[in-house]
Amino acid sequence: MDWVPILFITFKVLVFGTGMFLAIKWHYEQGKKGKQAERRAVLRKVGAVAVIFVLLLAGLLLATFAVARKLGLT
Repeated sequence: MDWVPILFITFKVLVFGTGMFLAIKWHYEQGKKGKQAERRAVLRKVGAVAVIFVLLLAGLLLATFAVARKLGLT
């Protein structure tokens, strides 16, 4: 009965080790495959998010000045 935990832990380490090795290998191969297309898509999304952020920031600035003018702060 003393050897059961040793056997199960050894099996668990082998299974998880094999799974981690295969997962890392698969992700590495996928990364080599489509770097240019993926990079272009990420840059496009980052640009869109930056434009939206700047527009929202400008709207917040205008709203702040409008509220300040209404309250008589300017």
